[in-house]
Amino acid sequence: MNIIWTKTFHKGEKWSGVIRRGRLVRLTALGVDANLSALFYNAQDHSERYNMPDTLKAQHTFHLTKGNILMTDNGRAMISIVEDSLGWHDTVSGYTSRALTDEKYGESLYQKVRNDWLRCGQENFTIELMRNGMDARDLTAPVNFFSKVTSDDQGKMTFVKAYCPFEATVTLRTEMDTLFILSNTPNPLDPAENYPSVPIRVEVLPAAPVTPLDPCVLSCPENQRAFENTWDMYALAR
Repeated sequence: MNIIWTKTFHKGEKWSGVIRRGRLVRLTALGVDANLSALFYNAQDHSERYNMPDTLKAQHTFHLTKGNILMTDNGRAMISIVEDSLGWHDTVSGYTSRALTDEKYGESLYQKVRNDWLRCGQENFTIELMRNGMDARDLTAPVNFFSKVTSDDQGKMTFVKAYCPFEATVTLRTEMDTLFILSNTPNPLDPAENYPSVPIRVEVLPAAPVTPLDPCVLSCPENQRAFENTWDMYALAR
């Protein structure tokens, strides 16, 4: 299958861009214990974005994997997970802040170490939001791909170490034109004492047309309604 675009994200790197509807986005961890934090927005209307509570509630889950979809706050299907070698991607841990990064890994100033300074998710996301006409008020819950975070009966969350092996992959399918904002920064619950440095490759490929019999559509009635809402939006926009 022809690769439309590819990029490798190294330690602390960020990126934003629109990936049109009907594309596969294949993420590959090029090391152990990778974490790619991601935000998603409707490319035509940034006020519509990935909604973590509705996504989890509708699909009766705490995490995301193959067969799940990412729903927007308008009840539409935004992204489907069509392949997954891991089986669990974190939805609840959020992203790192400057204070947390300095506390865990030591104070890091660009003025002293230049491009080797340790970036955080909050700053990366805010910069990319501003590049797309938004600001920090538009920050929302991310998906932390390649990370597994569990919760016990008391609600204590635990980061599962050594969960993501080398060359673990997850493939997304865009159901609408989507603004991706990506940050290769650590999971906030990762107990590693040293700032993780795991490259992640992103590849964009064409996707086959989605049919009403697609496994992600049929995963549950809530998913089917979300797809129908997305299909209606595009049918009326022609």
